[in-house]
Amino acid sequence: MTSTAVSADANTGTTAVRDGFSFDEDALTRWMAAHVTGFAGPLTVRQFKGGQSNPTYQLVTPAKTYVLRRKPTGQLAKSAHAVDREARVLTALASADFPVPKVYGLCTDLSVIGSWFYVMDMVEGRIFWDATFSEVPERDRPSYFCAMNETLARLHLIAPQSVGLEDYGPAGNYFERQISRWSRSYLADTDAGRDPGMDKLVEWLPTAIPRTADTRIVHGDFRCDNLIFHPTAPRVIAVLDWELSTLGCPLADFTYHALMYRMPPEIVAGMGNLDPASLDIPTEDEYVAQYCAATGRTSIPDYPFYVAFNLFRMAAIFHGIKGRVIRGQAASAHSVARVQHFPKLVQMAVNAAEECR
Repeated sequence: MTSTAVSADANTGTTAVRDGFSFDEDALTRWMAAHVTGFAGPLTVRQFKGGQSNPTYQLVTPAKTYVLRRKPTGQLAKSAHAVDREARVLTALASADFPVPKVYGLCTDLSVIGSWFYVMDMVEGRIFWDATFSEVPERDRPSYFCAMNETLARLHLIAPQSVGLEDYGPAGNYFERQISRWSRSYLADTDAGRDPGMDKLVEWLPTAIPRTADTRIVHGDFRCDNLIFHPTAPRVIAVLDWELSTLGCPLADFTYHALMYRMPPEIVAGMGNLDPASLDIPTEDEYVAQYCAATGRTSIPDYPFYVAFNLFRMAAIFHGIKGRVIRGQAASAHSVARVQHFPKLVQMAVNAAEECR
């Protein structure tokens, strides 16, 4: 079995609620009855296998299926696991007819299930865990890549103020904020320890920030496996996992997505060293050109810096997963396997930084 298949198996579908992640289902049923229009029990709760940060559950009723996202229990970083922000951005983007699940309600009352949570629609479709779209006939793959590219470009063309998100993040200084945030996260998680490569990146990145002025809504984790495609057509019908969304640089957001061309598939959905042309997939240069055309740009200056920045940020996220594993807070059963890739991510980030220099 390939590493991609293992990843898909580890992330796809649901399981019984795991030890340490249960809650008062009767209390949730009462809250649903009071706050979700059309809700009718009985309610069956299952836990999704995937999800590294915010535990995610499937709520099944005779007439409809929902999804619940909650904060994990235990000691949490101040700005992390902001399910209220997730609910807000989903609701705002739905008003612009952007493909996101419908949010039915947000609960900040800890007495219900012990943590903040929100309930949204369960969107039925296809999720591709393999960035090469191996399940799709070769002749159709360009259309799926076009759908991903156009969806992200569409997000970046939405003016934040047009959907009430002008205060969704501080304006300007995106890289300063992001580098500071993930540096603090890395340095604060003493349980996960320190890494010489990460220490070098924390020192170097603030000195290499390019001058950018464009501020848009950024997803922060736009990958093929965070998208739900139409059951039969090359069309994105829902974008998931908005935990890292904010106002920021759209070029950094796109470049993170384009890391699929460089990323080994055993880490996250990526092609590694495969030749895209041999798979009837657009090359990285062609993919960048398509995004530029859709957003009115001629090129992406400082592209190598964005690569280094995004690899650092991903390494910091994996470092956080490592800390949660050590503390017994990891939301996903395969978190331990994910953590083993942390050193590789750090090395990739260091190598990208060296290319910038």
